[in-house]
Amino acid sequence: MHDWAAGPFVCVCVLLASIPTPQTPLLRASLSPLHPASAGHPITGQQDAFRAFHPDLEFVGKFLKPLLIGELAPEEPSQDHGKNSKIIEDFRALKKTAEDMNLFKTNHVFFLLLLAHIIALESIAWFTIFYFGNGWIPTLITAFVLATSQAQAGWLQHDYGHLSVYRKPKWNHLVHKFVIGHLKGASANWWNHRHFQHHAKPNIFHKDPDVNMLHVFVLGEWQPIEYGKKKLKYLPYNHQHEYFFLIGPPLLIPMYFQYQIIMTMIVHKNWVDLAWAISYYIRFFVTYIPFYGILGALLFLNFIRFLESHWFVWVTQMNHIVMEIDQEAYRDWFSSQLTATCNVEQSFFNDWFSGHLNFQIEHHLFPTMPRHNLHKIAPLVKSLCAKHGIEYQEKPLLRALLDIIRSLKKSGKLWLDAYLHK
Repeated sequence: MHDWAAGPFVCVCVLLASIPTPQTPLLRASLSPLHPASAGHPITGQQDAFRAFHPDLEFVGKFLKPLLIGELAPEEPSQDHGKNSKIIEDFRALKKTAEDMNLFKTNHVFFLLLLAHIIALESIAWFTIFYFGNGWIPTLITAFVLATSQAQAGWLQHDYGHLSVYRKPKWNHLVHKFVIGHLKGASANWWNHRHFQHHAKPNIFHKDPDVNMLHVFVLGEWQPIEYGKKKLKYLPYNHQHEYFFLIGPPLLIPMYFQYQIIMTMIVHKNWVDLAWAISYYIRFFVTYIPFYGILGALLFLNFIRFLESHWFVWVTQMNHIVMEIDQEAYRDWFSSQLTATCNVEQSFFNDWFSGHLNFQIEHHLFPTMPRHNLHKIAPLVKSLCAKHGIEYQEKPLLRALLDIIRSLKKSGKLWLDAYLHK
C-alpha cells in the first residue's frame, strides 16, 4: 500500500484490526443491512470504531461496498461476547450530544497559534546561535528550544493526522504532510498506518504496535507470566524498570523510529513523504552546518532527537503502559478505550506539555474531536462511566510519570516469579 493516509486505507486498517486472527470468521458474500455502506441504516456493534475515525460516512462507505464486509455467517460463533448493548446505546447518545454541542467544530485560531509558536521557537533557536555563537551554553539552550519545537510539532501533526482540524480530509492530509514532513522529517503514511492500529485496538497484543516491545520489555500481567512459564529471558525483565532509563526514552526516536521511518518510506515507495522529509533535512543542515560543520550538525540533530525522545516517551506512556495490556477481550468500543487509557489532570502546563493528551480517554473515544474541546466532553464521559460502574482514572502529572516505572517493576516481578516457580 503506497498511501496509508488515504481514507479508504484507514478504513481497511481499522476494520482489519478489529477482526480476530488467525481464526477469522466467515463473512457473508453480500452486504448486511447493518453494514456502514448501507444507506439509511444505523451503524451498530463493531462499527463504533468505524464511526470514530471517519467524519464523512457517506464518502468512505463508497469504498467499502466492493469489500463485501457484512455480518457473521449463521454457522459462525459470535466474537462479541464482551459487549454491553446498554453501554453502546448510551455512548452513541453521548456522541450525539457532543455533535449537538458543536464539539467537533474547530477553532482555527487555536491551531494557527500552535503553528506560530513552533515557528517562533525555531526562529529563537537560530537567533541564539547567530547572536551568541556556537559555544556550549548557546548550543545547549538552542538544543532544548529545538527539542521543544519538535515535541510541539509532534503534537500538532497528531491533530491533523486525526482529521480534527479541517472539515475536508484532504486539507488535513496536506497540512499533516507539511507538519510531520517539513517540520519534523518524518512520514505521514508511516504514522497513520501505525497510529490508527493503536487506536482501533489499544493495548491489545498482536494488534496494537505500541505494545510490541520486541522482547525488550514485558508489559501488563498476561505477557510476563507467559514469558516466565515459557522460560523466555531475552533480558533480565525483573530489572526492566531500571534499564528503561537507558534504552527507552533515550533511544526510541533517534534510533528505532528514525530507522523505521526512513526504511518504510523507501520500501513502500512513499516518495511524496520522502520528499517532505528531505526538505526538513535540507532546511536543518543549511541552517546549522555554517555554525557546526557537517559532522557537528549531525551530532547536534541527534542530540535534539535524544532530548525530544525523552519528552515523547514519558508523555505517551503515562496514559497507556500503566493500564490493562492483554489479549483481545472483544469489549464494546467505550469499555475497551476506558480499560486501556487514563487521564492526567488539566492545567495550562499539562495541556501544553502533553499536547492535550492528558485527555487521553476523551481523545480515544472521539479521535476526530479538536483537542481544545476535549475538556468540555470530559464531565459527560465521567458521568457515563459512573452510571455503568467503569473506572475513570485521572491523576496528577508526577504520579502518572512515576506509575510508568511502577508498572514496569510490577510486570518484571510477575515474570521473575513465573520464571522461577511455574
